[in-house]
Amino acid sequence: MAEWLYEEGIGENRAILLEGGEIIEAAMELPGEVRAGAVVAGRLVKILVTARRGIVEHGGGEALLEPLPRELTQGQALRVEIVREAVPEKGRPKLARCRVSDASERAGPSLRERLPQARLHSPRGRDRFEEAAWSERLEEAMTGEVAFPGGALRMSVTPAMTLFDVDGALPPGELAVAGAEAAARAIRRFGIGGSIGIDLPTLPKAERHLPAAALDALLPQPFERTGVNGFGFLQLVRRRERPSLPELLQADPVAAAARGLLRRAEWTGGIGPRTLHAAPAVVARLEGEPDWVAELERRIGAPVALRAEPGLAISGGHVHAQQA
Repeated sequence: MAEWLYEEGIGENRAILLEGGEIIEAAMELPGEVRAGAVVAGRLVKILVTARRGIVEHGGGEALLEPLPRELTQGQALRVEIVREAVPEKGRPKLARCRVSDASERAGPSLRERLPQARLHSPRGRDRFEEAAWSERLEEAMTGEVAFPGGALRMSVTPAMTLFDVDGALPPGELAVAGAEAAARAIRRFGIGGSIGIDLPTLPKAERHLPAAALDALLPQPFERTGVNGFGFLQLVRRRERPSLPELLQADPVAAAARGLLRRAEWTGGIGPRTLHAAPAVVARLEGEPDWVAELERRIGAPVALRAEPGLAISGGHVHAQQA
């Protein structure tokens, strides 16, 4: 039976859907962001395309208003509903999207509110996140390298779409089906929405329906897709309300590593002071977030020291604790 688990972490909240001991869906929320479903008061500060698109400034930042009602004028106050959260990207983050709303102002539902059935997971027993390879799944989302029996996916997050390249040593027909199945699992696990492309091995026309059918069997609706074309390319579109896990992690790998190290420290057994060993960039980020470190000390009931080790990769941090 599938089961949701939820953690209120330090600097992030996280949830996983477990089935048969495997993470089939994962979600992460960074507190303080304006969430999808929020209704906020703002002002139309710029008309980009008359009667089509404009920019609304609100207390939490800016959002792209589309469609833009013809009667609105620049400088006009209004209320809007956030229909897609801002998406972090290298260089130029994508603005949130919004639409005009007559509803009262409200916050968008939090991750916890979206998953009321989830069981609270806290460091007082088994670490079921790590038992289900949580760190390994995060590494996949960060690097884009996702292995499967007989091959591997290379996932690339681009401004236009998320792309999956399928490679491996299996015969082309088997590799195409296995790759489509692996891509379907990754899309669901990482919460990938919007436009998605999958580059499969080139197949004879009579076999092109097989990887498409394999994807349909594993990826829950709703989504729309093309067939596999003569170059082995399949494209699909899923509803998108918030950033995917790869987008969140890849936008700021140092912050992601710092938050992951805090989780490791919270779950590390022992007594007395804890020392967090990490790459200098990760230590600098933790030093810049004193509330995070203070919250860790409160949760474990012990002082925390930070030690920079130049030879460590940003993902190579570890925790030293005195054992009971």
